[in-house]
Amino acid sequence: MIWMQITANTGPAECCLAVYKTLRQVQHEAGKEGVSLSILEQVDGPVSGTLRSVLLCVESVADGAAARLFAERWCGSLLWICESPYRPGHKRKNWFLGCAVYLPLAPLPDSEIRYEATRASGPGGQHVNKTDSAIRATHIATGLSVKVQTERSQHANKRLAGQLLAGKLAELAKTEREQGKAERRRQHLQTERGNARRVFTGPGFKEKIP
Repeated sequence: MIWMQITANTGPAECCLAVYKTLRQVQHEAGKEGVSLSILEQVDGPVSGTLRSVLLCVESVADGAAARLFAERWCGSLLWICESPYRPGHKRKNWFLGCAVYLPLAPLPDSEIRYEATRASGPGGQHVNKTDSAIRATHIATGLSVKVQTERSQHANKRLAGQLLAGKLAELAKTEREQGKAERRRQHLQTERGNARRVFTGPGFKEKIP
């Protein structure tokens, strides 16, 4: 299991649209390469149909190395070359976003978390809104909370919620120690420009092959 985060950093709506388009491309390629994807968290962008960031869980279906190899092909800066769909005549055509890969941390102990069962929401199959399989987990000491409905069972969602909270706490601690320069936060703020790992062009988000 590998976590992969796609982020527009502090970029404008066009970068957030590129995150949405990248997510769709990642999902398309995953289906052909023996890996499964699930969305753990997502932050909506400023315009409907865009995403500021999305955190994915990447797992191998058969080959144990498939998830790692797949994620590594996306890791780094990504570039979408296209005229702005929101600002006609705008001179800028290069929209950068970033993709980073993480290994999930061990879940926090149950004694540190308050769990609440809740109904799942949104698309997800026949079980959605019929069983209380979703879990809202709150870290008692800090009040940090996450809602997880990726899995069909409460047990699986509880474990995943514990991992997400562990990651958030680790990020918070590092931010405090390093004056806001935690690893994932740096990824949000300092996507490398001018050295894109993969390049996509036009409204159809077609990959440019070197």
